[in-house]
Amino acid sequence: MKVKVLSRNPEDYIRGTTSEINRLPRNLDPDLHPFEAAREYTRALNAAKLERVFAKPFLASLDGHSDGVNCLARNPVKVSSVASGACDGQIKFWHLQTRSCQKTVTAHSGFVRGITFSPSGQKLFSVGDDKTIKQWDVDHNEMIEPISTYLHSKMMTGIHHHGKNATFATCGEAVEIWDENRSIPVQTYSWGVDTVHSVKFNPIETHLVAATASDRSIMLYDTRGTSALRKVIMKMRSNTIAWNPMEAFIFSAANEDSNAYTFDIRKLDSPVNVHIDHVGAVLDIDYSPTGQEFVTGSFDKTIRIFPRDRAKSREVYHTSRMQRVFCVTFSGDATYVLSGSDETNIRLWKSHASEKLGPTNPRQRRDLKYSSKLKNQYQHHPEVKRILKHRHVPKLIHKEAKEKRIMLDSIKRKEENMRLHSKPGSMPVIPERKKHIVTVKK
Repeated sequence: MKVKVLSRNPEDYIRGTTSEINRLPRNLDPDLHPFEAAREYTRALNAAKLERVFAKPFLASLDGHSDGVNCLARNPVKVSSVASGACDGQIKFWHLQTRSCQKTVTAHSGFVRGITFSPSGQKLFSVGDDKTIKQWDVDHNEMIEPISTYLHSKMMTGIHHHGKNATFATCGEAVEIWDENRSIPVQTYSWGVDTVHSVKFNPIETHLVAATASDRSIMLYDTRGTSALRKVIMKMRSNTIAWNPMEAFIFSAANEDSNAYTFDIRKLDSPVNVHIDHVGAVLDIDYSPTGQEFVTGSFDKTIRIFPRDRAKSREVYHTSRMQRVFCVTFSGDATYVLSGSDETNIRLWKSHASEKLGPTNPRQRRDLKYSSKLKNQYQHHPEVKRILKHRHVPKLIHKEAKEKRIMLDSIKRKEENMRLHSKPGSMPVIPERKKHIVTVKK
């Protein structure tokens, strides 16, 4: 004889503590829930609205500089440690948790052109208009004098440290590789250009170096050799580049034509993607430690966060007092974005505008995960898409973006008319990704 007995686990319906809500059994049979899709759509719409309601990205302003902030560098070891260099020659060390300045040094006479941390995070290297490279001890409490000073006969415009070894690269009239223990460069690379504006080591393939120059070129070097690898010349000058920390062959360039370009070094004749939202020259760019997105700072007084595989930005940050953004960087945990601008301030932003900072309990985490899944599922529905895409921008930016669209449409219309009234095949259609490349030299 068989007897069927109802068996229930008390943990499934009894509260663990008095602060928990009562648990109710649920039957997930879709026949019992004919309006499930309608309910989920309403929840997705509400989640999208709440995301914009709680989108408050600005956290703090790090005051203290008396001149424009020209460069930023994050400590590779200490997540909460950041250094900044200003146009008056000062370098400041900031602690992000307390949002305070720990140390200030008068490093150079003139602009601080570049700063970079060593892989251990214990040393900082800086270059300035006084034609010197200085090495600083970060952990020393009373840091007045540098550990060592490297003299140079020519002006230097940038510096970047090797990801593993005790070597660093500088740029000016040429790209030079230095050993920390030697007073002269160990290698010099030149490709017939007046000025090299920036130089960056690849964080994965650490023997690769990329540099941007005044002849509108982006040059690639291999420190194991004595000559350059390749050079791609664009229609307008690139100000700086940033390597993807997760994909060794991908880098993005900040260009004067208000676009950012993502390249694959295996095929430089066409960028992988063109990122188009800015309306002014892009002055700086930096990848997130996750490698999934990067942040750009522009002459149009805004910073934008782009997914690495999208042409449009997902976020735009601005304030009424922020001027030209000279430098941007992600924090070491990819939670924050820092921007340094012309009006002497360093601003701290959330990388996700509506993200809740601080501890969350399991119920909150489940709710956030569910809301994120709903927004992802219904992201292409017109109303949800409209809410998620909307970003408020200043009136001037809105007006310039509209003018830019009109100009691009006019150019496109003119090309189509010329093509219609020309001999077939005499005016081939050039893809947008190849329009901005002049040539690739080897």
